[in-house]
Amino acid sequence: MSTAFIWILFPGFLAGVLLFLQRWERAVTVLATLSATLLAGLAWWLPVKEQFFIGPWTLDMVDTWSIMGRRFILGPNDRPALVILYLTAAFWCGAAYLARPGRVFVPLALGIVALMTAAISVEPFLYAALLIEISILLSVPFLVSHGRPVGRGILRYITLQSLGVPFILFSGWMLAGVEASPGDQVLIQQASVLLGLGFAFFLAIFPFHTWIPMLAEEAHPYAIGFVLLLLPGAISFFGLGFLDRYSWLRTSQTTYSMLRLFGVLTVVIGGIWAAFQRHLGKMLGYSVVVEIGFSMTAISLGGGTHSGSLEVFFASLLPRGLGLGVWALALTIIRNQTKGLLFRDVQGVARHAPVAATALILAHFSIAGLPLLAGFPVRLALWEGLAQISLTAVFWALLGNIGLLIGGLRTLAVLVMGPSDEKWQLTESWKEQAYLLVGIGALLVVGLFPQWFLPLFANMPQAFDQLIP
Repeated sequence: MSTAFIWILFPGFLAGVLLFLQRWERAVTVLATLSATLLAGLAWWLPVKEQFFIGPWTLDMVDTWSIMGRRFILGPNDRPALVILYLTAAFWCGAAYLARPGRVFVPLALGIVALMTAAISVEPFLYAALLIEISILLSVPFLVSHGRPVGRGILRYITLQSLGVPFILFSGWMLAGVEASPGDQVLIQQASVLLGLGFAFFLAIFPFHTWIPMLAEEAHPYAIGFVLLLLPGAISFFGLGFLDRYSWLRTSQTTYSMLRLFGVLTVVIGGIWAAFQRHLGKMLGYSVVVEIGFSMTAISLGGGTHSGSLEVFFASLLPRGLGLGVWALALTIIRNQTKGLLFRDVQGVARHAPVAATALILAHFSIAGLPLLAGFPVRLALWEGLAQISLTAVFWALLGNIGLLIGGLRTLAVLVMGPSDEKWQLTESWKEQAYLLVGIGALLVVGLFPQWFLPLFANMPQAFDQLIP
């Protein structure tokens, strides 16, 4: 049996079936959550390229599936990524019944995870760009609000993401020529520019980040949180594949310098806008912009003396997933109790939804790297590595991070603001409180005991063996 049948074809087929059963919303949610949890467990336990026994049957697990000249390879080094992908799917599908982002969300979310799995495993790897584009188009139905006109954010999202595909594909064609003529400097420069533009569109790097806050203002907070978590992560894996494949690209100091420059610039832009933001949805969007910048900065450490750049990047996936998940769910609960997400609409909401408000603030501060929370240990390792290369970059990145912290403090002040005689009460349902309290606990436990969790990501860089020093 091929691993692609388990982690690509099965969840893709199940997503199609659930799409036709969407009227039974609770049953669809339970089935998708259990299936994603099972797939994550299989990725953790199931031996790849070995035999295993089920009663009287013997199964050979092979890591390659070929179709129409294309291969999908999911080997032992991909198992940590599979665990993360399907645990993410289980979390987001499980809480969807509370968040209510739309009946199509759960089936399409499971289908998008299957497509992202295919994207990180396909060879030739350039086909990943097409699979990511299909995922982007699949996300549109649950990002567009029912009964409302299509906003500028969704149009800009589709446009800018789609523009990245031809740049990536054309640069891939040129990179094949570079492999044949490695001394052709003109061809190398042209391919590098096209590749950089393609990933600038794909990753929403400054100045192509504008769709993120616009869409975060228009779309359902839970739906946009899922997209903003999964999409940059999959595209980052795709970009690491380019660095791993082409020696001239990974050995060039210019590559890492440009990654560091635009990464820090993206952090600064996102942090400054977050500091002056007055809409909680946009605040979430700008925090993701900051996270994208820090991801690029972490990868750029590979060009310096810091040998753990990939470890820092992969270790950041857990606190980012926890932070965005808790933030999106808390923001959804708050939106359901107010007229909107502007500061004037959520003023004093902590007095009648204290659990949701606490979860939102802690998730915000975790993304900003506040001590004792999940994001702090990884952010500290990033500062240490960046300081060995450029103190100037550290200064500007800290400036952007401070802007994100200021945005969190302003949000905290608005949420607790209100008349002194107003009573504090709990209006969230017990299910909402349970989910949020588990999320809060996870943020604190990961921040206080990172040594329990971060070693789980130690083997993930093995998937890009050429980038390991």
